[in-house]
Amino acid sequence: MQNLILASSSPRRKELLEYLRLTFTISSSEVDESFDPTLSPEDVVMDLAERKAQVIFKENPGAFVIGSDTIVVAEGLVLGKPTDDADATGMLKMLSGKKHEVYTGVSILSPNGTARFFERTEVWFWELTDEEINFYVQSGEPLDKAGGYGIQQLGSMLVKKINGDYFAVMGLPVARTYRELKRLGYQLS
Repeated sequence: MQNLILASSSPRRKELLEYLRLTFTISSSEVDESFDPTLSPEDVVMDLAERKAQVIFKENPGAFVIGSDTIVVAEGLVLGKPTDDADATGMLKMLSGKKHEVYTGVSILSPNGTARFFERTEVWFWELTDEEINFYVQSGEPLDKAGGYGIQQLGSMLVKKINGDYFAVMGLPVARTYRELKRLGYQLS
C-alpha cells in the first residue's frame, strides 16, 4: 500500500485532501518560512511548499508527501499570517474594496518523481466598514490565515467575487493536486 502524507498541520488542508477520499496521515515540522523578497510570488509559495515537503520526505523516502503554502499579495506586498489583532486589522483595511491575488504553491515528492506547481486566484473584497473589520477580527478567524482572512466560514462575508480556484484560496488546489498525484503514479482508488 502506498503511503500518502500531508506535510501540514492546517485543518483546512486536511479537510480539502479528505474530499478526495484518500487515506493519508499528517506530519508537519517547523521550517524557516522566510523568503527572498526578490522572488516572484509563485516562486515563494512553491519554494515554501517544497521546504515543508522535503523535511517529511527525508524521514519517509518511500512515501508520497504533499507540502503546500499560501500567500496573499496586495499592492505589491506579500501578506502572510498576521501577528496580532492590530496586524489583522491593518491587512483587512488594505484589502477593503480592492482586488488582491492569492497564491498557493504545492510540492509533491514521491519515489516516482516530483510535482511542483502553483495556482493564482484573484479575489475582490467588498468595501468594509470599521465595524465589519472589528467584528471579523474579534472572531479570531484571521490570526492563522495568510492575508488575515479565510474565504470559508465567517470570512465569506468579506469576499465580493473571485476569479480562479476557490480551493486554492482555502489552501490546497484539490483538482490539480489529484491530477499530479495520479501523474506520479499514486493509486487513487
